Amino acid sequence: MLAGAGALTVGGYASIAEASSATEAAPLINPVVRQRADAQVFKHTDGYYYLTGSVPEYDRLIIRRSRSLAGFTTADETVIWRRPTQGKLGGYIWAPELHWFDDAWHMYFAAGDKDQPFRIRTYALRCDGPDALTGKWSLLGKVETPWDTFTLDSTSFVHKGVRYFCWAQKEPGIDTNSNLYLAPLATPTTLAKPPVRLTVPTLDWEIRGFKVAEAAAPLIRNGKVFIAYSASATDDRYCLGLLTADAEADLMSQASWSKSPVPVFVSSEETRVWGPGHNSFTVDEQGRDVLVFHGRDYKAIKGDPLFDPNRHTRVQRLYYKPDGTPDFGVPAGAGEIPDRFSPLDRPGAFLRYEGAGLSVGDGPLATTQLRQKAGPAGQVTLEPILQPGHAVRVVGGKATIGEAKPGDKAALFKRVKGLADAKGVSFQALDGGYLLHRDGAVVVGPAKDAKARAAATFLVS
Repeated sequence: MLAGAGALTVGGYASIAEASSATEAAPLINPVVRQRADAQVFKHTDGYYYLTGSVPEYDRLIIRRSRSLAGFTTADETVIWRRPTQGKLGGYIWAPELHWFDDAWHMYFAAGDKDQPFRIRTYALRCDGPDALTGKWSLLGKVETPWDTFTLDSTSFVHKGVRYFCWAQKEPGIDTNSNLYLAPLATPTTLAKPPVRLTVPTLDWEIRGFKVAEAAAPLIRNGKVFIAYSASATDDRYCLGLLTADAEADLMSQASWSKSPVPVFVSSEETRVWGPGHNSFTVDEQGRDVLVFHGRDYKAIKGDPLFDPNRHTRVQRLYYKPDGTPDFGVPAGAGEIPDRFSPLDRPGAFLRYEGAGLSVGDGPLATTQLRQKAGPAGQVTLEPILQPGHAVRVVGGKATIGEAKPGDKAALFKRVKGLADAKGVSFQALDGGYLLHRDGAVVVGPAKDAKARAAATFLVS
C-alpha cells in the first residue's frame, strides 16, 4: 500500500530544476479535501491515488481518484454505494477503507441499523471489475468476529505473506468503548485464527471523554511494524497513539507489541488544528512517506462532535527519529505542505527557528518545518509552521523570523536551482544575496566561491 514513486516534487511544487519555468505543478495545500473525515489514501499499482472517507451525512460510500495528492481537492467523487432506507445497514455509515486483494477491490465499512443507528458492525463490499469507480459493487456480508458487539474502523495489510485484519471492537467484560484486535484473514469476511487483543485504552490520554482505541493504521518500516491508532473523544482531545512490534516477531502474540506511553500526535494551538486523528499512510509523488489525517480548524464545537461536519482531510510528510520510529511532529496548519531544508555542507542539520531566531542545527521536528508560500512574480516566503503570519525576513544582511504582511519585500525570495547541487534549492533575496549559513548563523550574502555555494544550497525533505 505504501509502494510507488513518481516525479520529483519539492514542497508540492515541480522539481527545483524546473522551478524557474512558467509551468509548475499545483501546490499541495491543506486541507486537501474538506468535510471528509476518517480519510484513507493510498497509491495503487495503477499509478493512481485513491481516497475514501466518512461523509458528514454518514449515508454513503465514496471514492476519489487522482494522479496526484493535490488533485484530490478538485477530483470528481464517485458514490459506489448508498445505505438502504430501512433495516440492516440503514443507520450511520462510518470509516470506509478501500483495499485490493484476491484480484478484486474490497471496501470495509461500519454501519448501523435504521432503527438502531449506533448498533455499529463491520461489513465488506466487493467490486466486480478492475475499475473501482465504474464497476458494480455488491455486499459480501458482515465481518465475523468472536463477539456480536460494536465494531468499526477495520483495515487490512500484508506482512510476510500473511494478510491481516485489524479492527476496533467493544469486548464483553471490558469496560471500554473499543479496543484494538488483530487476526489473519481466511476470507474477506472471516478470520483464520482467533484474534489477539493488541491494546486496551487505559492511559489518561486514551480515555478523555470516552475510553477509545480505534482507527488502526499499519506502517511497516525500518524493521518494525507500527500501528498508529486514535484515542479519546472525537473533539479537540482526539489524538494518535502508536503500537510497535519487531518485524520478525510473532504479530499474533500480545507480548510482541509495545505501546507509546504518550500520544504521538495531538491538537496544536500554534498551528490551529484540533482533534487530529483517524489517520492512514501513503507516499507522495517522490516516494516519501506521507501522513494522512483529519482535523478541525477550530476548537469549540456546538453539540455532539460526531455531527460537526468540519473534519477535513489533511496530509503532511512523515519523518523518522534516529531509532527508526515515526516522528509525527505537530499537525501542520492550513496552507502549503511544509518542508525541511538541510544545507548541503551540513548533513543532518536543518534550518531551524526559535522565537525570532533562525539558525542551522537540530531540534524538535516542528521547529525545522517551514512552508514555501507563493508570492508575486514566482517569489516565495518561508513561513514557520508554529508561527502563522510570520516569515524569514532579511534585514541588514541578517535573517530572522518576523511578522510578514502581504508584499513585504524583506520576506520575499526567488527560488532557484541549487547553486552547488541541482537536486537542491537556493533562495535569492531581492538585493541579490543568497540565504546561507556561517557557522550555524543564517545570513544573506554573496555566494561567489564553492564553500559559499554549498552553504547556500539546501536539500529539501
